Amino acid sequence: MGITSSNKTVNVTTIPCGGSLNVRLSLTAEPDILSNPADVVLVLDRSQSMAGAPLSSLKAGADTFIDILAEATGGSAEGQIGAGSRIGVVSFATVATADTALITDVAQLKDAVSDLTAGGNTNHAAAFSQAIDLFDAASSNQKVIVLFTDGRTTQGGDAAPIAALAKSMGIIIYVIGLEGNGGIDLPALVSWASEPASAYVAIAPTEAELEELFEDLARNITKPGATNVVLTDTVNDCFQITGLQSPTKGSATLQGKNRVVWNIAELGTTGSEGASLEFSVTHTGDCAGLVEVNESIAYNDDEDNTVAFPSPTVTVDCGVVVVPEPCPEAVDIPVNGCEELVEFDAGELELAAQGRIVELNVTLDRVCPGRRVALAAILSEVDADGEEHQRGMKIFTIPAHSGTRCRDVAVRCIRFVLPELSDGPAACGCVCREKTLRARFLANYVDSGFTCACPSLERP
Repeated sequence: MGITSSNKTVNVTTIPCGGSLNVRLSLTAEPDILSNPADVVLVLDRSQSMAGAPLSSLKAGADTFIDILAEATGGSAEGQIGAGSRIGVVSFATVATADTALITDVAQLKDAVSDLTAGGNTNHAAAFSQAIDLFDAASSNQKVIVLFTDGRTTQGGDAAPIAALAKSMGIIIYVIGLEGNGGIDLPALVSWASEPASAYVAIAPTEAELEELFEDLARNITKPGATNVVLTDTVNDCFQITGLQSPTKGSATLQGKNRVVWNIAELGTTGSEGASLEFSVTHTGDCAGLVEVNESIAYNDDEDNTVAFPSPTVTVDCGVVVVPEPCPEAVDIPVNGCEELVEFDAGELELAAQGRIVELNVTLDRVCPGRRVALAAILSEVDADGEEHQRGMKIFTIPAHSGTRCRDVAVRCIRFVLPELSDGPAACGCVCREKTLRARFLANYVDSGFTCACPSLERP
């Protein structure tokens, strides 16, 4: 069946500036369906919340799933699921119904899907029970449940014990959830699915993505297990990988500060098998707000499995960040292939003296919305006798923020140039000696709302 599931998740949705999060990569693979036939039961939610576009997308996804399995097993020309595999359809709302037995007739399967109508509550326990009853215990086929739901359990008992029973019988359980339509119970979906749950649970944010999830699952089910897997995950430059755990299968190595390479020799070649890798990343860049954790992710194996990973996001809360002075403009220097000597005119740059650059950062506490701040940074150098020598002053206007409450404003990269001057501790002309610097900051609101308008004292 090839790679049947792939996922990338993060453990938090928000981190502070400089904070950390954990990333989890998951893969699941199963043997070739041609040499290892499978009985697959599609368990489809038809509760009231599925009315309209969700049900239409579900039907399209189920039809695509059936078509792909028919084509992969060599039975599409005859309108059949071939190679000994079978598909059954179970639908559920307040109660669950076996809409077909385990059959091979594509038209009959699609007719059962087409006849589904939305209405009633959501009974997941009944859905699992009906699906289990559809399997033939005497059959040697791999047994698979693909359950789709868009909501929480509102009818019947707890489905977890029944799902656990199914897994103890060797049944593989995939769960597809649809967000935004009444609210799914993600912990419940995780408890029902096979392990690792991150590889067997897929969430469609919208109905438009539902058909694609069914298609990806079907295409991967029809391929053999994966060999010589190489997964390369590069995280956003805003983050640095700070911890790497040993994967549950294979080996993983770091390349630079933000790339991990995961190698697996074989996965799912003899039976259903999942693998996962976890690593931690720390925010180190200038980015803030909603940030994608991924820069890129690449997958390769000898079977050319098609693998798609979600791109999780995290909100980096740095308050408000202001950079009053931009970095100097960079100069690009081209180097041609096999060119050993490069001469490049970088233009004119005045070099007044040797010295150093000091970069200061300061945070303004509890700045109220809609009010600009005047900020002064004063720098001095202290000699061995404690005498101060002025080294510069800068004044900035910090723009007002539009938040709904008072927030900290981080002012970054206030740069002072410190040449080796003839006064103070560097009067000897020495270079690279230790310096003692002293910085002072002054700040006040520009927009106070005060007006000096006294009432007239003249008598009428």
